[in-house]
Amino acid sequence: MARMVNENWCENDVQTTALNEPGRGTARWGPQHAGAKELANLYSPGKRCQEWISVVLCFSLMAFNFFHLFANFHLGHFWYILLCVVAGMLTADFASGLVHWAADSWGSVELPIFGKAFIRPFREHHIDPTAITRHDFIETNGDNCMLTLIPLAYMAFTVLTHSAAELYHSYLWNCYVMALAVFVTLTNQIHKWSHTYFGLPGLVVFLQNCHVILPRKHHRIHHVAPHEMYFCITTGWLNYPLEKLGFWCKLEDLIQSLTGEKPRSDDLKWAHKTK
Repeated sequence: MARMVNENWCENDVQTTALNEPGRGTARWGPQHAGAKELANLYSPGKRCQEWISVVLCFSLMAFNFFHLFANFHLGHFWYILLCVVAGMLTADFASGLVHWAADSWGSVELPIFGKAFIRPFREHHIDPTAITRHDFIETNGDNCMLTLIPLAYMAFTVLTHSAAELYHSYLWNCYVMALAVFVTLTNQIHKWSHTYFGLPGLVVFLQNCHVILPRKHHRIHHVAPHEMYFCITTGWLNYPLEKLGFWCKLEDLIQSLTGEKPRSDDLKWAHKTK
């Protein structure tokens, strides 16, 4: 299927496309959609507990590691640190695309544990894109915080156990890991902001307009059914080059040829739900 890209589409165009997708004509797109209601009800107390633990541990480790980096900062490292931050942002953007593409395109909500815990929000998001704007900080960021726990914990371990000389030589690598962890952690918050059209802080709007973080207009492209492009949601910098390369199409073709599974079939099933 040819993939057409036009960032000048207005919000009504996106909503009209979603409403006209097969299976969506019988039930209005949004929080009142039957599939959206069922998916929202699958959010469990156990999942909430996991998110709370992840957020608390993540931000505690991040604060500890940041204090170490700040305490050992040298002005001569400034430009190298800046490069590490940009590299971390690019890596986080690609990682967000890979995870987003995988969870959007493959798997099922019916999978034991993993399906309800991690695939469910992706299915809900396509039939109710505004749901994320109603999630609080914990629900929005819990899973991303969990993803960063191992690298942040390992970095903290090296700070406590390595010599000063070893830490000096690994300083720039730790700056890269820290930048990557920060932007992975913030990815879903940035994603939430890309769906929020009122009441955003001025700094967030400025960063969106400068395309430092995912802009709202840029992300609308992904929400045109069948949601098969523009998966990177941290900065969005890699979306256009990956589409030009046909990166996601080629991965999907490879997986489909090996497994016989069709991408986004589970996503379409939830869109078809009417009761």
